[in-house]
Amino acid sequence: MKKPPGCETACKAVLSVSSNHEDRASLEGIVRSDWTVIPSATVASALSVLREAPIPIVICDDEVAPGTWGDLLNHISFFPDPPLLIVTSRLADERLWAEAVNLGAWDVLAKPFDAHEVIRIVSVAWQHWLDRHNVYAGGAKQRKFVSGPMAATGT
Repeated sequence: MKKPPGCETACKAVLSVSSNHEDRASLEGIVRSDWTVIPSATVASALSVLREAPIPIVICDDEVAPGTWGDLLNHISFFPDPPLLIVTSRLADERLWAEAVNLGAWDVLAKPFDAHEVIRIVSVAWQHWLDRHNVYAGGAKQRKFVSGPMAATGT
């Protein structure tokens, strides 16, 4: 797969892992002004994409087959810089949310998608990704200053 433009490091893209074309079209319609949506129908194809391009956010359907969102989460947990995984489900409830988050997913989105909720969760995940890499709006790295008693002595 060819990397989307500007994805030499990480790009403002989400990988949509779903075989449901209507869900993917809905997601693309919601985020298209700010995000590139890269489609993938299976866990295997998603892993192939993730090995080629540093995509920060993966949105995975809870009923992707073959495989599961849990399989995808397990595989990406071994990546040196794993993307954040958001699970989607028509039956998004507290049980699924607790299971997904406790296993390491970023969040859970209910389907059909609510545009405000999708934008909120993806935006917070993106900000977390930027913070994790010390990248800020201007693309500059944050300087880390030493404070406290050690700063005064220079040690």
